[in-house]
Amino acid sequence: MKKIMAMFGLVHGVIAVLFAAGALALIAIAARMGFEAVMEGWGLPQAQALIEAIGILAAAVVAFQIAETITEEEVVRDANISAPTRVRRFLSRFFVVVVVALAIEALVMTFRAVHEEPEELIYAAALLAGTGALLAAWGYFIYCNRVAEELEPDAMEEAKEEDKKLDN
Repeated sequence: MKKIMAMFGLVHGVIAVLFAAGALALIAIAARMGFEAVMEGWGLPQAQALIEAIGILAAAVVAFQIAETITEEEVVRDANISAPTRVRRFLSRFFVVVVVALAIEALVMTFRAVHEEPEELIYAAALLAGTGALLAAWGYFIYCNRVAEELEPDAMEEAKEEDKKLDN
């Protein structure tokens, strides 16, 4: 069984490396887009290109955050994700970045739609509404999970101790 668990750790490590590699590629693409936009001038099309580059950077942050979370939770800590505290912490780390990335993408879509295709505003509004719904659902999850955490107060202390180990 230990060999199988070690294999899971290895697979999680490979997945984390692939997420990080994807993030680096997105950063390079965004940097190139931003550089080209600035070299072309300082007008509205360049501003739109820069905003799109920021959207791509947001996706890179999501990929890096996923890589970091997988590495810390599944490889370094080899954590049991079934405890309510673990689930809340794991999902919170992920959802913060996802919600921000979706909000930035909604901004990019809105900016583009307002200046190029006003009929596309409905899609930007739908993305923004979906992002808001995701944020509300995440808040409700945290609210409900807090009650579950009160049933096992030692789990939060254990998680904090593990955080201190990672910081050293």
